[in-house]
Amino acid sequence: MNIPFLGHRRTEHGAPDPAGIAGLLAECELLRSQAGQAGVRLDDTPASLEALDQLPPRWRDDAEMLLRLGNDAGLYLGTVVVRTVPGAAWEIRPDGQPVVLLPSGREVDVVAAGQEWAASGVPELSQLYAEVAGA
Repeated sequence: MNIPFLGHRRTEHGAPDPAGIAGLLAECELLRSQAGQAGVRLDDTPASLEALDQLPPRWRDDAEMLLRLGNDAGLYLGTVVVRTVPGAAWEIRPDGQPVVLLPSGREVDVVAAGQEWAASGVPELSQLYAEVAGA
């Protein structure tokens, strides 16, 4: 998911606006809508990732929906990680790809992980979170 404008979002001092970027990435409108229709509340917690893993994958028959939902799932995974793992933060690569940077220095491409989850259900979002949170 290339989001070139995110790399240019700046504060008055010329530094990136992490809170603004995190807010934009946390929107995940399509995923939140689909989850809400299925009765799943996305509250930015690891438990909500487990609930997402249980959703029937009705989106897999629609290629456009699959791509968009995969992007949102990855961004949501990243949002949960950033909000619950101390020291984790969003970083925007020079190519515009949002990734999560862990305190260890490890970079996690959550969007790619979300797309894999949307396409096949493997690995589960909750498993990815457990792996990243334990790193």
